[in-house]
Amino acid sequence: MPAKFVVKKGPTGKFRFSLHGNNGEIIATSEAYNSKASALKGIAAVQRTAATATIDDQTATKTAAAKAPAKRPSPRG
Repeated sequence: MPAKFVVKKGPTGKFRFSLHGNNGEIIATSEAYNSKASALKGIAAVQRTAATATIDDQTATKTAAAKAPAKRPSPRG
C-alpha cells in the first residue's frame, strides 16, 4: 500500500491530517485546523518541504571542542 495523507474531522469540528507509511502505520500527525482547506494547505506544505528538510538533533552531546576551555592569550614578553 502506498503512503498517504488521511484528513479527518474530529469531535470538536476541527480538522487534522496524519501521514501513513507504506505499512499503514502513522508516521506523523498535524496540529488541529479550523477548516479543511487549511488542513489541505498544511499537507501541501509538508509535501513541498519534507524531502529537503534537515535533521536538528537536539539530543546530541556537544563536541569535545565545544567543551574545552577557551585558550588564554599568550603572554607578551
